[in-house]
Amino acid sequence: MGGAGGTVASTLSITRVAVTHFEYELADLAMDPRYGWDTLYTPGATWRTGGSILTIETDAGITGEVPGGVDGRTAQYLVGRDPLQREIIWHDLKRSRRSPDGTPPGAVDIALWDIAGKLYGVPVYQLLGGWRTKLPCYASSFHGDENGGLTTPQDYAEFALLSKERYGYPAFKIHGWVNRSIHREVAAVLAIREAVGDEFDLMLDPAGGFGTFNDVLRVGRACDEAHYLWYEDAFRGGGLSAFAHAKLRELIKTPLLMGEHVRGLEAKMDTIHAGAADYVRANAQADGGITGVMKIAAIAEASGLDVEIHGGGLAHRHCMASIRNTNYFEMGVGIHKVRETKAPIYPDRQWMDELDSVDADGCIDVPEEPGLGVPLDWDFINAHKTGETVYP
Repeated sequence: MGGAGGTVASTLSITRVAVTHFEYELADLAMDPRYGWDTLYTPGATWRTGGSILTIETDAGITGEVPGGVDGRTAQYLVGRDPLQREIIWHDLKRSRRSPDGTPPGAVDIALWDIAGKLYGVPVYQLLGGWRTKLPCYASSFHGDENGGLTTPQDYAEFALLSKERYGYPAFKIHGWVNRSIHREVAAVLAIREAVGDEFDLMLDPAGGFGTFNDVLRVGRACDEAHYLWYEDAFRGGGLSAFAHAKLRELIKTPLLMGEHVRGLEAKMDTIHAGAADYVRANAQADGGITGVMKIAAIAEASGLDVEIHGGGLAHRHCMASIRNTNYFEMGVGIHKVRETKAPIYPDRQWMDELDSVDADGCIDVPEEPGLGVPLDWDFINAHKTGETVYP
């Protein structure tokens, strides 16, 4: 692969790339048996799932370590490159993939930022020009189930109220039922607002769970009635139809959050210009790493819009700490009846993005140590290790 521009003398070099694979179990959770995806509360179940850690080593003895993986072709390209040349690497990998999503591997870019922060002895958010040290969060639920967890509108209302009163969250997002009664969905939208009052932000993300435009519209009008902050990813197409969202914007008042499944700067810009988005989604793993998120934040800012970062993770804490036009950190906490919803890859629970990882004001900290700022719990990872792939 050619460089994106002229060559620069390298003072640092990537010497080794490795991906460590592990498996772990979570109690009372399972995938939706109808489809094989969507995590649901399932009492008595044991969900055996997996993860991976990408490590990029350098000849300076500094290593970038992040959740994620890398393909062999990309790993071979990285060996021998200067890890500080993030922008050149970003564009090279974007061109090499030339896939419909148009994005370079997010985990690679995040690991390179981790290396840079460790080299300069500062947290990533300071390299980005960030200033925030506390980030307000919203609790983000699992999808609805038929198992006594999030089964009724009142279940959602109770979860939202608990998030507000016990944990201090200033906002709550519902993932409703998939291919179930639209009347129950509408009832949940309204019941949550009644439970938490007016001074509390609410969002709805059906994740393509509705079958018809009529259903999408009916729930959108319920969001209008209940004054929701945004309505997200309502259509079965995953947000790829700018026309559908522009049409929906004509018929409801609730702002639309768009772009979770629309990848790449160009496609997101087209979505904005088509009038299909009021808030713009960005995700470091899926949208080209920290570099990609900051680029998306810039095009949203230039369009007068806010960017909302999708999902948790340390990289997203550093990004949000450095972006003016953003509102909430998404805590994918799932359901209050399950304490552990993800692998404990960090030794301190405050970095795990669980329901109780927030402070009394519903905020989380931004790491202050160099790089991403929080060491991985390699004791846990190695105890659950299933294999490792090393390049070269």
